[in-house]
Amino acid sequence: MKGLLNYFGNAELAWEASADALREAGLGKKILVSFLRMREQIDLEKVWEHIQNEGITVYTWDDEGYPARLRKIDSSPPVIYVKGSLLEDDNWAVAIVGTRRMTSYGKQVTYQIASALASNGITVVSGMARGVDAVAHRAALSGGGRTLAVLGSGVDRIYPPEHRQLAEDIITNGALISDYAPGTPPEGGNFPPRNRIISALSKAVIVIEAGKQSGALITAAFAAEQGREVFAVPGNIYAPLSKGPNLLIQQGAHTLLEIDDVLETLNMVMVGEQRKARAVLPTNALEAKLYQIIGDEPLHVDEIRARSELPINQVSSTLALMELKGMVRQVGNMNYIAVRESRSDYQVGE
Repeated sequence: MKGLLNYFGNAELAWEASADALREAGLGKKILVSFLRMREQIDLEKVWEHIQNEGITVYTWDDEGYPARLRKIDSSPPVIYVKGSLLEDDNWAVAIVGTRRMTSYGKQVTYQIASALASNGITVVSGMARGVDAVAHRAALSGGGRTLAVLGSGVDRIYPPEHRQLAEDIITNGALISDYAPGTPPEGGNFPPRNRIISALSKAVIVIEAGKQSGALITAAFAAEQGREVFAVPGNIYAPLSKGPNLLIQQGAHTLLEIDDVLETLNMVMVGEQRKARAVLPTNALEAKLYQIIGDEPLHVDEIRARSELPINQVSSTLALMELKGMVRQVGNMNYIAVRESRSDYQVGE
């Protein structure tokens, strides 16, 4: 799809292109036949009318509302469908995933973790499946927080059906998201690929309970590929649903024993304060200058002062504000690193 958009310039031209033009764009014979057949069967006017009637918002790569973190992954979907709202605050998001057949231990841990994340102003992301997913969404909502559900069907095809009320609650305080077109049924093959979106939207993925072949481990694998942190809740070594998390820990995932393990690792302890600071304290040229100097490797405040050629008191006070905004992080002994993931947030004049 990316190749077609790059070749034709936009989705409309790609959709209306002739068969010869599509061949020149690089479509193989089988894909071309399938594309032409699909184009004949779809009435775009009816599809668009349905989308509007359902209150669905469509985002493409070029739209400002398309999640920046999702856009950066290699397999980012060219189009996503959303029921509800995506907010800037959802940049602070953590995914919680796990088995559909959780134990009472898994339910308790999931509820506590999701509630704690929500109370700290962090959006909870999951897949709205039975079990861990549903508990995570409900706990986030009960805690007054936001939650995002990434579906393996169209956002107008709620699955499982008993989660219709949960879906409505999520729409009110978050969003249903899918890269599958409205009307797409919840077929089994849709769910593993959607897991890449769950991890991409999040700063980290937490695995609660999962067997060795669980879809939660697929999400964790996507998270690792995308450079996200992976946390796992340890469990009884004899329990089948603890084999997945215990295996992840053995492979290097963070062991999650309390919520602070997540907040401190991700520098999310002061999310609420960071939001207030970004809203109240405008970014200026001085912050932009220091931000360009500070890199991914720790840099001492004295070196920052030397490179900026500014008074130490001015550098120190500016760094304190930048840390509050989440732009930089102090890693000990007055050494700072830049938080590059949200670099676009810190341009002068914004």
